[in-house]
Amino acid sequence: MSYLSDIEIAKQAKMKPIKEVAKPLGIEEDRLTLYGNYKAKIDAHELEPLKGKEDGKLILVTAITPTPAGEGKTTTSVGLADGLTKLGEKAIIALREPSLGPVFGVKGGAAGGGYAQVVPMEDINLHFTGDFHAIGAANNLLAALIDNHIHHGNALGIDSRNITWKRVVDMNDRQLRHVVNGLQGCANGVPREDGYDITVASEIMAVLCLANDLEDLKIKLKRMIIGYNFDGQPITAGDLKAEGAMATLLKDAIHPNLVQTLEHTPVIIHGGPFANIAHGCNSVIATKLALKYADYAITEAGFGADLGAEKFIDIKCRLGNLKPDAVVLVATIRALKMHGGVPKKELESENVEAVMIGLTNLDKHIQNIQDVYGMPLVVAINKFPLDTDAELAAVEEACKERGVDVVLSDVWANGGEGGKDLAEKVIELTKRPNNFQFVYDLEDSIEEKLNKIVQKVYGGIGVEIVPTARKQLQKLEEFGFGNMPICMAKTQYSLSDDQALIGAPKDFSVTIRNLKVSAGAGFIVALTGAVMTMPGLPKSPASERIDIDAKGNITGLF
Repeated sequence: MSYLSDIEIAKQAKMKPIKEVAKPLGIEEDRLTLYGNYKAKIDAHELEPLKGKEDGKLILVTAITPTPAGEGKTTTSVGLADGLTKLGEKAIIALREPSLGPVFGVKGGAAGGGYAQVVPMEDINLHFTGDFHAIGAANNLLAALIDNHIHHGNALGIDSRNITWKRVVDMNDRQLRHVVNGLQGCANGVPREDGYDITVASEIMAVLCLANDLEDLKIKLKRMIIGYNFDGQPITAGDLKAEGAMATLLKDAIHPNLVQTLEHTPVIIHGGPFANIAHGCNSVIATKLALKYADYAITEAGFGADLGAEKFIDIKCRLGNLKPDAVVLVATIRALKMHGGVPKKELESENVEAVMIGLTNLDKHIQNIQDVYGMPLVVAINKFPLDTDAELAAVEEACKERGVDVVLSDVWANGGEGGKDLAEKVIELTKRPNNFQFVYDLEDSIEEKLNKIVQKVYGGIGVEIVPTARKQLQKLEEFGFGNMPICMAKTQYSLSDDQALIGAPKDFSVTIRNLKVSAGAGFIVALTGAVMTMPGLPKSPASERIDIDAKGNITGLF
């Protein structure tokens, strides 16, 4: 049986003018900045007059540990919202924007799939409204100001050997991880070692996503640390008088973007920090607007419930004063088989035994949500066309044996109609007791926080902090940053920091090789294992399959 590709389905969709999508939310046309007929920015200042309005229910969509087979978290989020709409509920989705790096690198798109998509899919995946370019420009302006300050006498005494601020580009480019610049004479600057991160790893991305408004954005930008002086004291963007210019570059990017699903459910897409190297959530502004506009706001955290969901809870919810009402945990038969040891090329064959072995991974994520985070959940089995009845029945029965709600989600093939059962279960979950809690206390030491994340969430025995990171830890506590939350930069493919350890590994420790403060965003970044803040392209990147014809028709984009 042949199926239409995601982009073919998206092209067949008849979109509503975005002004009509905004009307049921109560957004007046003068509060929208139109980007053509089907995209718009919502004025972030809308939050102020809505402050007295009661919030809707916040639904978090997360997943088991990702595999190359894909889990369909965004697809499930879209199908759930469309399902709620079909039940007569007022629903809205709050999602992240995709980075060009993965679009042209590994997965080729990030707007859902099948008949549970966000449109205009091509625009969303290609530049969208330019937010990421603005963030990159603001980041690189600060980088230019640092080197310019050193070139013109270095009044702040910035130690060029201890500059932590990197330039960024929104592309997977391993060649830029380590560079030397300022060569060919004094007119070209002071020679020093430097490097690039991908734009979504920039602290400015995190700051934008955690800011409450434009004024708060400026405050956070001002306190970002760019490096240290010769006495080892931190230098901030405020010391360089950079916050005003950076905020000016971000004046449009701070406003969330409004689009729609194939079934015209409103979608707010804003911000896009990676979940393996950053905190992995859409903006606080977007989520708070969604809660004011609808009775059910569906959002997602990047990658699995160990990585994205933990940061959603311990960083975004803590700093944004948010509390989820229910959690959807997405699992697929394909991913469970991979966690059971089946290679990707053999996933099409029925293998109930491998599914049962892979359930150890699902079990750990269930335990995290119920016991560590304290929230009610439902397991959503994201159905693929080649899943067999025996495999699906095995997972459903296993969940029931564990006393966990489970729903078969067929949103990829049937859109909102395939998400109605999941929607009904989510409505029920929001009425159950909720013992929401954080993984650690802010008063815990940095090392205690790191150990609690590894022991309680990952299932390991604790952290091993290398000597250089140990010195960094001591400095951070000396500078008064010890009471900040932790942003773990870790592989998404394992509960451990070794992506080869699938399923639910035991008796492992996580190696902390670098600790740095994101003082503007308000958290400490802990780099573990071999995780990179600038990804590379695979041997056969998705870009090889993306093309455009003479009439502007795009093919191969997911």
